[in-house]
Amino acid sequence: MSPSAGDENEDTEPPHPRETQALSGHGEAEQALLGAYRSGRIPHGWLIGGPPGIGKATLAYRMARFVLAHPDPAAPAVADATSFAVPLGHPVARQVAAQGHGDLLALERTEGDNGKLRTVITVDQVRRTVSFFGSTASAGGWRICIVDTADELQQPNAVNALLKVLEEPPPQALLLLVSHAPARLLPTIRSRCRRLILRPLDEDDVIRGAAQALGREAQDGTLREAAQVAEGSIGRAVSLLSGPVLALRQRVGALLDRLPGLDSQALHAIGDAIGGSESQKLENFVDTVNAWLAARLKEPGRNTYERFRIAEAWDRINTAARDADTYNLERKPLVFRVFGWLAEAARG
Repeated sequence: MSPSAGDENEDTEPPHPRETQALSGHGEAEQALLGAYRSGRIPHGWLIGGPPGIGKATLAYRMARFVLAHPDPAAPAVADATSFAVPLGHPVARQVAAQGHGDLLALERTEGDNGKLRTVITVDQVRRTVSFFGSTASAGGWRICIVDTADELQQPNAVNALLKVLEEPPPQALLLLVSHAPARLLPTIRSRCRRLILRPLDEDDVIRGAAQALGREAQDGTLREAAQVAEGSIGRAVSLLSGPVLALRQRVGALLDRLPGLDSQALHAIGDAIGGSESQKLENFVDTVNAWLAARLKEPGRNTYERFRIAEAWDRINTAARDADTYNLERKPLVFRVFGWLAEAARG
């Protein structure tokens, strides 16, 4: 994967969903929400589910901006709307982006006293919903709470505090719960929300979303390469294009291009680069290898035996990688085993 000029040391960070205007590939889900709002009988709780990085929080913030900008579901502007788009210069859009709108409460992980991001949304954060929904919205409008993500409500007291609001919501209250794994949430939460499940995006939608997030042209070849292994996730595609990840992919790609030859010193360096317990480094390594294998399978002229050897290597590699991640095994021996299998496959 070749970087654009100046990307080698880029530490890519996509905009937060509260700042993101565009929504890629979820027009049907957006229309379902818009239709529910227009009806004047919109459910107060929504559970927006789907894999990470596909735009769930972006859709939640997009809806919140629209409802706050157009608090009357029967207004002509709502009837004429074709989407939840709110102009970038609209006061509500500016306030939401700056976390300064008094009628929007966002519950997400925050930094602890050690300066590191907490692993959960705390009960104290969730308890803020009591006073938030107990006060009057400005201009008689809506009060909206976005929980990003509900998967991080792991403390029982936090869950119970949220359930109180879901069970007895005040008028003109909306709770938008984002979840990567809705089925794992408590049935009491699921039963009190209307579920809206988003699907992974297709490759072109991932490219458009990543291009918008990174401020690049959609024709950038690196975007398509990232989209091909991003499993329908804009977030994952953006991560794959960040400086450290891109550098790792380039180093692994260079070794793949030398197969069946092996460079022990370079393999040691790759093992060191993906060492530790961080799953994302291992995922990026395996993603790069899988993309190389997929390209080999698609090459014309491959006979059945060659395709079998490639598929066999694929299965071995992904099984070994899952074991390494599950049991926190050393990564360097894995790297050597992976390239040994790849060298065998490359020899045919």
